[in-house]
Amino acid sequence: MLRLKAFGVSHKLARTFCSTSTNSTTSSISFQLSEDQLSIQDTARQFAREVIIPAAPHHDKTGEYPSDIIKKAWELGLVNCHIPSKYNGIGFGVFDAALVSEQLAYGCTGIQTAIEANGLAEAPVILAATDAQKKKYLGRMTEAPLMAGYCVTEPGAGSDVAAAKTNAVKKGDKWFINGQKMWITNGGKANWYFLLAKTDPNASAGKAFTGFIVDADSPGISAGRKEWNMGQRASDTRGITFEDVEVPDENRLGEVGQGFKIAMGAFDITRPLVASAAVGLAQRAMDEASAYAIQRKSMGKPIIDHQAVAFMLADMAIQIEASRMMVWRAGWLRDQNKRNTYYASIAKALASETANKCAADAVQIFGGNGFNSEYPVEKLMRDAKIFTIYEGTSQIQRLIISRAIADMAKQGL
Repeated sequence: MLRLKAFGVSHKLARTFCSTSTNSTTSSISFQLSEDQLSIQDTARQFAREVIIPAAPHHDKTGEYPSDIIKKAWELGLVNCHIPSKYNGIGFGVFDAALVSEQLAYGCTGIQTAIEANGLAEAPVILAATDAQKKKYLGRMTEAPLMAGYCVTEPGAGSDVAAAKTNAVKKGDKWFINGQKMWITNGGKANWYFLLAKTDPNASAGKAFTGFIVDADSPGISAGRKEWNMGQRASDTRGITFEDVEVPDENRLGEVGQGFKIAMGAFDITRPLVASAAVGLAQRAMDEASAYAIQRKSMGKPIIDHQAVAFMLADMAIQIEASRMMVWRAGWLRDQNKRNTYYASIAKALASETANKCAADAVQIFGGNGFNSEYPVEKLMRDAKIFTIYEGTSQIQRLIISRAIADMAKQGL
């Protein structure tokens, strides 16, 4: 199997999330992927089909964390692929990372989510950490197949991040953190967390929070039970409790009061990647449904020859292609150091809903078989739902999009 690190792509495609260079292989609009990008895509595709797909049903049924699969992916360079080359990473930008995410998600979005959760935790570090922090926490991710978690959501603060109550109090050169986080991907497997905590209870949301890098083995941290979710069961999702957790000031990320901005800034990077995973699931649903529709006969002919079924497949293709283009645009803009918030939200909302529609229609095409767990599409339908919820619900995306429209209208754009 091909290995990304053997391609020399870290030099040819090096586009880190905080890059300001415009001399990239994707600096001008083109719908033709480069040879290196095709190699990246092919490596991820081959890994998904040969390693992930055969193992996915087991992890879905048992909830067992796919440690061996993640280790193999890490060895191929399919994990943490956006860490800058300065810290021994491959240094992909959002566009190239999206090529990987889509293919891994085609195999299993639960396994892909476990892998991509590293990217979410690492994004604030890439954006705002000091060189020493990056060497310590990003560097270790390239030395061993470690996991990381993004600790922002709380039991009473999901979409309303400003309502988060976890707090950090400074005493001398240390911070003491107390609170509870919820729905943390890789919660029980992480080596370290990015944590958002309130440091000024009287300030506005934009200035009330500070980001921290917290070692997961710090005294006072306890992980709750693995949540048994509707879908994406290979992912390790837990509540994490912090009780007088001592964090040195050197692990503070950015300036005090800048945590909210840093945490939200990470979404411009990660939402296109979540959207690309949704595209991968949708593509899998269409492929499974079309293959089944060719074989399954009704009324004397394959059901794909019935217009009712054929049009459902056509609608899938329309939605998938449109979603993929929005992912590519959002990723390309970010890699050009241009603001992509509007497009990232469109990509996230569109691809998330495309995944759900395609999975539901795939089940419909399979008929009674689609409702049975021996066939692959019922898992796709269960896995798809979370895309409209995590990393910003579809309603939050519409809020962001509508506000951007209002701003443009006021400016006469």
